[in-house]
Amino acid sequence: MTQVEAPAWTPMSAEEREAFDRDGYIIVPSVLSESEIEAGRAAILGYYEKAKAEGKLSATGALHQLSPIAYVPELAFLLDHPKAFKYIWSLLGWNIHVYHSHIDVHPQLHEKQKEWWHWHQDGGRQNREIETDPRPMLSVKLAYWFSDVSETGRGNFTVLPGSHKTNWLPGPPSRGVPWPQPEGAVQITANPGDLVVFDRRIWHARSDNYSDITRVGAFFGYTPRWIAIRDEVADLPSRPEWDGKTEVQKQLLGGFGKGDGDHQWGHYPESTPLYGALKERGLLDSSIPALIP
Repeated sequence: MTQVEAPAWTPMSAEEREAFDRDGYIIVPSVLSESEIEAGRAAILGYYEKAKAEGKLSATGALHQLSPIAYVPELAFLLDHPKAFKYIWSLLGWNIHVYHSHIDVHPQLHEKQKEWWHWHQDGGRQNREIETDPRPMLSVKLAYWFSDVSETGRGNFTVLPGSHKTNWLPGPPSRGVPWPQPEGAVQITANPGDLVVFDRRIWHARSDNYSDITRVGAFFGYTPRWIAIRDEVADLPSRPEWDGKTEVQKQLLGGFGKGDGDHQWGHYPESTPLYGALKERGLLDSSIPALIP
């Protein structure tokens, strides 16, 4: 298990919150230590080689693996890394879990790709069936970088700043139609160990990687526990490594509580690990009171 340095828990700053609300994302440098970068990168690339041997890569040799903790349990330290997780509980509170996560490996492309439209918001049917404008945030995602994307054209996470409060973008009439990038799109540059925190509503895509640097990243999306988990993690509590998880990690992986709706709705905060951790440190958000039984 990767040992994580444990600094004191502190909420995100007012300046960070203002930037997040304005732009829909923030970049946090040097979140991971050198040893954490090395451990995470080795674990992801080790799984990549396994997937390659099993013929599970895309036609371009890329990997997009959902539910990574089920396949690469060594990455569990990223779930509640104190320098990153602070942004999640600051924005979403204590009654949360990871509902959607993936690891990505994108080696160099050797042929020019068509300019397909890959722009999207996270959340699937939430973006079709919730009628408000703008739609509610509902989830926040952490993107950890294990490769050098300090220059554009390296498979960079690409965003349209401020678009998290825009429900629709003018795009192609259907998938499979080449279409130019939206005006104002920005390729995020970052170093290994840096973190991007983003609102699931921000319109985003990935740039093509024509560099000789393989793109390696890990993404974890958090949401209230009353929203279903997309990841396939139901069998994790039966695995040997489960006992090594912290109580908060067990909550985040959907394995805490009796599986009843009332617990997921937040009716029992005192028996919810993250609530206890925040209460112990005096970090509960008093503006969001507990439910009355």
